[in-house]
Amino acid sequence: MRAGAGTPKQYRTLAGLPVLRRSVSAFATHDAIGQIVVVIHPDDRGLLADALGSLADRVTIVTGGATRAESVRAGLAAVTDTDAVLIHDAARPLVRATLITRVVAALDDSPGAAPAVPVSDALWRGSNGKVSGALPRAGLFRAQTPQGFHLGAIRFAHAGAPEDAADDVEVALAAGLDVAIVEGDEDNMKITGPGDFTRAARLLKDSDMDIRTGNGFDVHRFGPGASVTLCGVTIPHEAGLVGHSDADVGIHALCDAIYGALAMGDIGRHFPPGDPQWKDAASHVFLAHAAGLARASGFNLTHMDVTLICEAPKIGPHAAAMSAELARIAGLSVERVSVKATTSERLGFTGRGEGIAAMATATLVKT
Repeated sequence: MRAGAGTPKQYRTLAGLPVLRRSVSAFATHDAIGQIVVVIHPDDRGLLADALGSLADRVTIVTGGATRAESVRAGLAAVTDTDAVLIHDAARPLVRATLITRVVAALDDSPGAAPAVPVSDALWRGSNGKVSGALPRAGLFRAQTPQGFHLGAIRFAHAGAPEDAADDVEVALAAGLDVAIVEGDEDNMKITGPGDFTRAARLLKDSDMDIRTGNGFDVHRFGPGASVTLCGVTIPHEAGLVGHSDADVGIHALCDAIYGALAMGDIGRHFPPGDPQWKDAASHVFLAHAAGLARASGFNLTHMDVTLICEAPKIGPHAAAMSAELARIAGLSVERVSVKATTSERLGFTGRGEGIAAMATATLVKT
């Protein structure tokens, strides 16, 4: 094994997280990605569960074949409800959201698209430890993944593909498909040998991280009703909350936190309260928009924290369900979402039972 003996490289830890989890997470947090299929060796199911953690529920697991081509065909057969597919090497854990976006966009005009980096070094031919000649580097590129294709076209191409094809671009070209070259990323390295783990860890540590934190605060008063919706969960209560939408004070504060981290105003800028189309709207629409805007701006939403301030209803019995629902809407793993509650010791409007307040914090990391 080029990466050294022992556990396969995709299941090894890189800067605290398994390589495979980093690769899958890059796609799971991208708003253009739906189904994720992971193709594995049949003996690796135990390693897979540990490597994916909470992301395990986000993927479809498929057993691969004896060759790379067989494994890709198995993965393609499991893909449903899409017109396009991205094929990515799990050993490239540093893939950025912006690169994924470039490949997806290129598929609007081409049946195939793949990232590549132009060859800048001189190229030699060698024999017996000596330089035997030079090669021109003009028009040469170093191939990367993810490689994207129209699903029907790449399935057709793989049906007649040679088993020894180096990658899916070679398969596509053999079938006569055009493949557009999109700008690659020097940091989108493939982990091959033992030294690559050190290099990848250094890239993660030394990269110019843009980490942002946003805060949000919202208030809604009680009014007629028999339930309240908080953080996406409806709870029976002796009153409702008054608002233009469903008055989900927790989600509204969280949206403001995300918009604030992006320096893009507040929820009122994106969903004006005077606009009749948002009358009685479910607030999951707002949170999905805020999370999608973060991803479209090149950020991973890495953590969300909401504090609900009220005397009633009791939040504790519902906090886990609220965390799960916020995670689902925003596309995060549930361990990255916190929902908690406090009272104001019967002081102020919340203490008098006149309404509910919420504070929220969101953390974004530039990809």
